[in-house]
Amino acid sequence: MEKIVILTGAGISAESGLGTFRDEGGLWSQHRIEDVATPEGFARDPALVQGFYNARRVQAAQAQPNEAHRALARLQRDWPGEVVIVTQNVDGLHEAGGASDVLHMHGTLAGALCASCGHRWTAPDQMQVGEPCPSCGAPAGRPDVVWFGEMPYFMDQIYDHLAEASIFAAIGTSGQVYPAAAFVHEAIAAGARTVELNLDPSAVVSSFDETRFGPASETVPAWVDELLGNR
Repeated sequence: MEKIVILTGAGISAESGLGTFRDEGGLWSQHRIEDVATPEGFARDPALVQGFYNARRVQAAQAQPNEAHRALARLQRDWPGEVVIVTQNVDGLHEAGGASDVLHMHGTLAGALCASCGHRWTAPDQMQVGEPCPSCGAPAGRPDVVWFGEMPYFMDQIYDHLAEASIFAAIGTSGQVYPAAAFVHEAIAAGARTVELNLDPSAVVSSFDETRFGPASETVPAWVDELLGNR
């Protein structure tokens, strides 16, 4: 059975109203990455960081999955082999769209992490400065989101899946954030067929066997239809 490994980025959730790093007027345009998405930024101004992620958490909770999320869930359900979804996104829209066992390599807005003992728990809607850890009691709660300079989650599992992939797809990714941008090369080394589905070409578009450009809500369902119709 052919194994499909799919990497998704912010572009798949953009049509659900969740902005990308590069959107004008969105949350990210109001802050420097160094201030809100690094351990140093959190240490420097925890109130700013907690407020930023509180706003993102509320925004993500109000968002609804779009046709691209639902199409990937359908592929997981109907494909005779394994379909692994790896996402750089910290929203829960894949799961809301019906997908299961999604590997959130950059963490999730729904989670909280103790910077002292490493305990994880479900984040409240509004995390506070000095959020207490329910395990050790330290006032060290932070969003369970992987910041720049930190190691993404599930990397061993992801590389194992890439080594077994027959098909690798990157959807809605910029190709500028590593290690995810190099996943296509891991898949190529494993002999996988590769496809990029994106609104615009990514920074690594030349590495893919096939490219499809347009809104994810259109390109992803069409691709899934082809895969399921051709099996």
